[in-house]
Amino acid sequence: MKNKEAIITIVGFLGAGKTTLLRYLITNFNAKGWNPFVILNDYENANMDAQQLAQQIELNRIKALSGSCICCSGIVELRNTVNRIPERKNGITLVEANGTSDACSLMEFLGVGLDDRFLPPIQISVVDVKNWQKRGQHNELEATQIQVSSLIMLTHLEKEDERRKVLVVDELKKLNPMARIVAIEDLDILQLPELLPSNNSAQKFDHQKSHWASCSVDLPHLSSIKNIHDICEALPDSILRVKGCTKIGQEENYTYFERKPDGDVHIRPFNGIPITGTKLLTIGPGSNPWVLEKAIKLSIKETNSI
Repeated sequence: MKNKEAIITIVGFLGAGKTTLLRYLITNFNAKGWNPFVILNDYENANMDAQQLAQQIELNRIKALSGSCICCSGIVELRNTVNRIPERKNGITLVEANGTSDACSLMEFLGVGLDDRFLPPIQISVVDVKNWQKRGQHNELEATQIQVSSLIMLTHLEKEDERRKVLVVDELKKLNPMARIVAIEDLDILQLPELLPSNNSAQKFDHQKSHWASCSVDLPHLSSIKNIHDICEALPDSILRVKGCTKIGQEENYTYFERKPDGDVHIRPFNGIPITGTKLLTIGPGSNPWVLEKAIKLSIKETNSI
Protein backbone atom coordinates (compact mmCIF):
# COMPACT_ATOMS: atom_id res chain seq x y z
CA MET A 1 0.00 0.00 0.00
CA LYS A 2 1.36 3.43 -0.99
CA ASN A 3 2.00 6.01 1.68
CA LYS A 4 -0.38 8.93 1.34
CA GLU A 5 1.01 12.41 0.74
CA ALA A 6 0.79 15.01 3.49
CA ILE A 7 -0.52 18.52 2.80
CA ILE A 8 0.75 21.27 5.09
CA THR A 9 -0.87 24.69 4.90
CA ILE A 10 0.95 27.68 6.35
CA VAL A 11 -1.15 30.60 7.57
CA GLY A 12 -0.46 33.76 9.55
CA PHE A 13 -0.84 37.51 9.47
CA LEU A 14 0.97 39.63 6.89
CA GLY A 15 4.68 39.77 7.72
CA ALA A 16 4.57 37.13 10.46
CA GLY A 17 7.23 34.98 8.77
CA LYS A 18 5.33 32.48 6.63
CA THR A 19 7.81 32.61 3.75
CA THR A 20 10.74 32.24 6.15
CA LEU A 21 9.14 29.07 7.52
CA LEU A 22 8.39 27.86 3.99
CA ARG A 23 12.04 28.28 2.99
CA TYR A 24 13.10 26.40 6.12
CA LEU A 25 10.74 23.51 5.34
CA ILE A 26 11.81 23.27 1.69
CA THR A 27 15.50 23.19 2.62
CA ASN A 28 15.08 20.61 5.34
CA PHE A 29 12.64 18.34 3.52
CA ASN A 30 15.00 18.31 0.52
CA ALA A 31 17.89 17.41 2.82
CA LYS A 32 15.89 14.51 4.28
CA GLY A 33 15.09 13.03 0.86
CA TRP A 34 11.54 14.37 0.51
CA ASN A 35 10.13 15.90 -2.68
CA PRO A 36 8.15 19.03 -1.79
CA PHE A 37 5.67 20.72 -4.11
CA VAL A 38 4.88 24.35 -3.21
CA ILE A 39 1.71 26.37 -3.77
CA LEU A 40 1.86 30.12 -3.14
CA ASN A 41 -1.21 32.34 -2.83
CA ASP A 42 -1.27 36.14 -2.87
CA TYR A 43 -3.62 38.86 -4.01
CA GLU A 44 -1.01 40.35 -6.33
CA ASN A 45 1.78 38.76 -8.33
CA ALA A 46 2.54 35.55 -6.43
CA ASN A 47 4.97 34.77 -9.26
CA MET A 48 7.38 37.32 -7.79
CA ASP A 49 7.56 35.30 -4.57
CA ALA A 50 7.76 32.03 -6.48
CA GLN A 51 10.92 33.16 -8.29
CA GLN A 52 12.62 33.80 -4.97
CA LEU A 53 12.36 30.09 -4.15
CA ALA A 54 14.00 28.95 -7.37
CA GLN A 55 17.39 28.44 -5.71
CA GLN A 56 15.83 25.89 -3.37
CA ILE A 57 13.34 24.11 -5.60
CA GLU A 58 12.72 23.78 -9.34
CA LEU A 59 10.13 26.20 -10.72
CA ASN A 60 8.09 23.29 -12.12
CA ARG A 61 7.47 22.26 -8.51
CA ILE A 62 6.03 25.67 -7.59
CA LYS A 63 2.53 26.88 -8.47
CA ALA A 64 1.66 30.54 -7.93
CA LEU A 65 -2.01 31.42 -7.41
CA SER A 66 -2.63 35.17 -7.73
CA GLY A 67 -5.66 37.41 -7.68
CA SER A 68 -7.93 35.43 -5.38
CA CYS A 69 -8.15 34.22 -1.79
CA ILE A 70 -7.74 30.45 -1.45
CA CYS A 71 -10.01 30.19 1.57
CA CYS A 72 -13.05 31.37 -0.42
CA SER A 73 -13.07 32.52 -4.06
CA GLY A 74 -9.90 30.58 -4.86
CA ILE A 75 -10.64 27.34 -3.01
CA VAL A 76 -11.71 25.41 -6.13
CA GLU A 77 -8.57 26.47 -7.98
CA LEU A 78 -6.47 25.45 -4.97
CA ARG A 79 -8.17 22.04 -4.72
CA ASN A 80 -7.76 21.42 -8.45
CA THR A 81 -4.10 22.45 -8.26
CA VAL A 82 -3.46 19.98 -5.43
CA ASN A 83 -5.20 17.15 -7.27
CA ARG A 84 -3.07 17.77 -10.38
CA ILE A 85 0.25 17.58 -8.50
CA PRO A 86 2.34 14.77 -10.03
CA GLU A 87 2.76 11.67 -7.92
CA ARG A 88 6.32 11.23 -6.70
CA LYS A 89 8.23 9.24 -4.13
CA ASN A 90 8.31 10.87 -0.68
CA GLY A 91 6.03 13.65 -1.87
CA ILE A 92 4.82 16.41 0.41
CA THR A 93 2.76 19.49 -0.48
CA LEU A 94 3.37 22.88 1.16
CA VAL A 95 0.73 25.60 0.76
CA GLU A 96 1.44 29.19 1.82
CA ALA A 97 -1.84 31.12 2.18
CA ASN A 98 -2.07 34.87 1.80
CA GLY A 99 -1.85 36.88 5.02
CA THR A 100 -5.58 37.65 5.22
CA SER A 101 -6.84 34.09 4.83
CA ASP A 102 -9.59 32.79 7.07
CA ALA A 103 -7.65 29.76 8.25
CA CYS A 104 -10.76 28.02 9.59
CA SER A 105 -12.62 28.19 6.27
CA LEU A 106 -9.50 27.09 4.42
CA MET A 107 -9.26 23.88 6.41
CA GLU A 108 -13.00 23.27 6.25
CA PHE A 109 -13.18 23.48 2.45
CA LEU A 110 -9.77 22.22 1.31
CA GLY A 111 -10.28 18.77 2.77
CA VAL A 112 -13.40 18.18 0.66
CA GLY A 113 -12.83 16.69 -2.79
CA LEU A 114 -9.14 15.83 -2.55
CA ASP A 115 -7.82 12.67 -4.21
CA ASP A 116 -7.49 9.62 -1.98
CA ARG A 117 -3.70 9.73 -2.36
CA PHE A 118 -3.58 12.72 0.00
CA LEU A 119 -3.85 12.76 3.76
CA PRO A 120 -6.31 15.21 5.34
CA PRO A 121 -4.55 18.61 5.29
CA ILE A 122 -3.00 19.95 8.47
CA GLN A 123 -2.25 23.56 9.29
CA ILE A 124 0.65 25.50 10.79
CA SER A 125 0.04 29.03 12.06
CA VAL A 126 2.94 31.47 12.18
CA VAL A 127 2.65 33.95 15.06
CA ASP A 128 4.76 37.09 15.30
CA VAL A 129 5.38 37.34 19.07
CA LYS A 130 6.50 40.95 18.80
CA ASN A 131 3.26 42.14 17.18
CA TRP A 132 0.72 39.53 18.32
CA GLN A 133 -2.66 41.22 18.99
CA LYS A 134 -1.21 44.67 18.32
CA ARG A 135 -3.02 44.87 14.98
CA GLY A 136 -5.84 47.15 16.13
CA GLN A 137 -8.93 46.46 14.02
CA HIS A 138 -7.23 43.37 12.56
CA ASN A 139 -6.77 41.55 15.88
CA GLU A 140 -9.83 39.37 15.26
CA LEU A 141 -8.42 38.08 11.99
CA GLU A 142 -5.05 37.31 13.57
CA ALA A 143 -6.69 35.42 16.44
CA THR A 144 -8.88 33.45 14.04
CA GLN A 145 -5.86 32.29 12.09
CA ILE A 146 -4.57 30.06 14.89
CA GLN A 147 -7.81 28.38 16.02
CA VAL A 148 -7.70 25.21 13.89
CA SER A 149 -3.96 24.76 13.54
CA SER A 150 -2.19 21.61 14.66
CA LEU A 151 1.04 23.50 15.22
CA ILE A 152 1.78 27.14 16.09
CA MET A 153 5.19 28.49 15.12
CA LEU A 154 6.56 31.45 17.11
CA THR A 155 8.64 34.05 15.26
CA HIS A 156 10.32 37.41 16.01
CA LEU A 157 11.44 36.27 19.43
CA GLU A 158 14.91 37.81 19.25
CA LYS A 159 14.26 41.06 21.13
CA GLU A 160 11.31 39.94 23.25
CA ASP A 161 11.71 39.16 26.94
CA GLU A 162 10.44 36.00 28.61
CA ARG A 163 7.44 37.82 30.07
CA ARG A 164 6.17 38.77 26.61
CA LYS A 165 6.68 35.23 25.32
CA VAL A 166 4.77 33.70 28.26
CA LEU A 167 1.92 36.19 27.77
CA VAL A 168 1.57 35.35 24.07
CA VAL A 169 1.78 31.59 24.65
CA ASP A 170 -0.91 31.78 27.34
CA GLU A 171 -3.24 33.65 24.98
CA LEU A 172 -2.57 31.16 22.19
CA LYS A 173 -3.37 28.23 24.49
CA LYS A 174 -6.71 29.80 25.41
CA LEU A 175 -7.63 30.15 21.74
CA ASN A 176 -6.32 26.74 20.71
CA PRO A 177 -5.52 24.40 23.61
CA MET A 178 -4.97 21.47 21.23
CA ALA A 179 -2.04 22.89 19.25
CA ARG A 180 1.66 22.34 19.83
CA ILE A 181 3.55 25.63 20.21
CA VAL A 182 7.21 25.77 19.22
CA ALA A 183 9.93 28.12 17.98
CA ILE A 184 11.43 27.30 14.60
CA GLU A 185 14.71 26.08 16.09
CA ASP A 186 12.78 23.45 18.08
CA LEU A 187 10.88 22.13 15.06
CA ASP A 188 11.32 18.48 14.05
CA ILE A 189 10.20 18.50 10.43
CA LEU A 190 9.90 14.71 10.24
CA GLN A 191 7.04 14.91 12.74
CA LEU A 192 5.04 17.29 10.53
CA PRO A 193 3.65 14.66 8.12
CA GLU A 194 2.44 12.73 11.17
CA LEU A 195 0.45 15.62 12.66
CA LEU A 196 -3.30 15.16 12.80
CA PRO A 197 -5.87 17.79 11.81
CA SER A 198 -7.00 19.93 14.72
CA ASN A 199 -10.26 19.10 16.50
CA ASN A 200 -10.38 22.49 18.17
CA SER A 201 -13.68 24.33 17.77
CA ALA A 202 -13.44 27.71 16.08
CA GLN A 203 -15.41 30.91 16.38
CA LYS A 204 -17.08 32.16 13.21
CA PHE A 205 -15.41 35.09 11.51
CA ASP A 206 -16.78 37.41 8.84
CA HIS A 207 -13.94 36.94 6.38
CA GLN A 208 -15.22 39.63 4.05
CA LYS A 209 -13.91 42.16 6.56
CA SER A 210 -10.37 41.10 5.69
CA HIS A 211 -10.81 41.22 1.92
CA TRP A 212 -8.63 44.27 1.53
CA ALA A 213 -7.82 46.13 -1.61
CA SER A 214 -4.68 45.21 -3.52
CA CYS A 215 -3.05 46.52 -6.68
CA SER A 216 0.20 46.75 -8.58
CA VAL A 217 1.82 49.19 -11.01
CA ASP A 218 4.96 49.19 -13.14
CA LEU A 219 7.99 50.40 -11.22
CA PRO A 220 10.74 52.21 -13.17
CA HIS A 221 14.41 51.63 -12.44
CA LEU A 222 15.47 53.75 -9.47
CA SER A 223 18.64 55.76 -8.99
CA SER A 224 19.35 54.71 -5.40
CA ILE A 225 18.23 52.67 -2.41
CA LYS A 226 16.92 55.91 -0.93
CA ASN A 227 14.14 55.86 -3.54
CA ILE A 228 12.87 52.61 -2.06
CA HIS A 229 12.71 54.07 1.44
CA ASP A 230 11.02 57.21 0.10
CA ILE A 231 8.35 55.14 -1.66
CA CYS A 232 7.67 53.04 1.43
CA GLU A 233 7.46 56.16 3.60
CA ALA A 234 5.09 57.90 1.18
CA LEU A 235 2.56 55.06 1.14
CA PRO A 236 -0.12 55.31 3.87
CA ASP A 237 0.07 53.18 7.01
CA SER A 238 -3.31 51.64 6.16
CA ILE A 239 -1.49 49.67 3.45
CA LEU A 240 -0.27 46.67 5.40
CA ARG A 241 2.12 45.11 2.89
CA VAL A 242 4.33 46.69 0.27
CA LYS A 243 6.47 44.66 -2.11
CA GLY A 244 8.51 45.62 -5.14
CA CYS A 245 11.22 44.63 -7.56
CA THR A 246 13.37 46.94 -9.69
CA LYS A 247 16.92 47.80 -10.70
CA ILE A 248 19.01 50.30 -8.74
CA GLY A 249 21.39 52.68 -10.50
CA GLN A 250 23.79 50.91 -12.86
CA GLU A 251 23.46 47.52 -11.19
CA GLU A 252 22.91 44.59 -13.54
CA ASN A 253 20.90 42.53 -11.06
CA TYR A 254 17.44 43.26 -9.71
CA THR A 255 16.59 44.28 -6.15
CA TYR A 256 13.59 43.09 -4.12
CA PHE A 257 12.11 45.06 -1.22
CA GLU A 258 9.17 44.85 1.16
CA ARG A 259 7.60 46.98 3.87
CA LYS A 260 6.01 44.91 6.61
CA PRO A 261 2.97 45.94 8.70
CA ASP A 262 5.20 47.27 11.49
CA GLY A 263 6.87 49.63 9.00
CA ASP A 264 10.21 47.82 8.77
CA VAL A 265 11.69 47.90 5.26
CA HIS A 266 13.73 44.92 4.08
CA ILE A 267 15.86 45.01 0.91
CA ARG A 268 17.66 42.08 -0.71
CA PRO A 269 18.83 40.82 -4.12
CA PHE A 270 16.12 39.42 -6.41
CA ASN A 271 16.71 35.97 -7.85
CA GLY A 272 16.82 36.18 -11.63
CA ILE A 273 14.68 38.42 -13.85
CA PRO A 274 11.07 39.19 -12.78
CA ILE A 275 8.83 37.45 -15.32
CA THR A 276 6.10 40.07 -14.91
CA GLY A 277 8.50 43.01 -15.15
CA THR A 278 9.51 45.43 -12.42
CA LYS A 279 6.54 46.09 -10.14
CA LEU A 280 5.39 47.89 -7.02
CA LEU A 281 2.48 46.11 -5.32
CA THR A 282 0.50 46.68 -2.14
CA ILE A 283 -2.11 44.96 0.03
CA GLY A 284 -4.40 46.78 2.43
CA PRO A 285 -6.95 49.58 2.63
CA GLY A 286 -5.92 52.50 0.45
CA SER A 287 -4.30 50.39 -2.25
CA ASN A 288 -5.00 51.87 -5.65
CA PRO A 289 -2.81 52.65 -8.68
CA TRP A 290 -3.04 56.41 -8.18
CA VAL A 291 -1.58 56.18 -4.66
CA LEU A 292 1.28 53.96 -5.81
CA GLU A 293 2.13 56.09 -8.83
CA LYS A 294 2.12 59.25 -6.70
CA ALA A 295 4.58 57.69 -4.24
CA ILE A 296 6.89 56.70 -7.09
CA LYS A 297 6.80 60.18 -8.64
CA LEU A 298 7.49 61.83 -5.28
CA SER A 299 10.51 59.61 -4.64
CA ILE A 300 11.99 60.36 -8.06
CA LYS A 301 11.28 64.10 -7.72
CA GLU A 302 13.04 64.23 -4.33
CA THR A 303 16.09 62.44 -5.75
CA ASN A 304 16.27 64.79 -8.76
CA SER A 305 16.09 67.85 -6.50
CA ILE A 306 19.16 66.83 -4.48
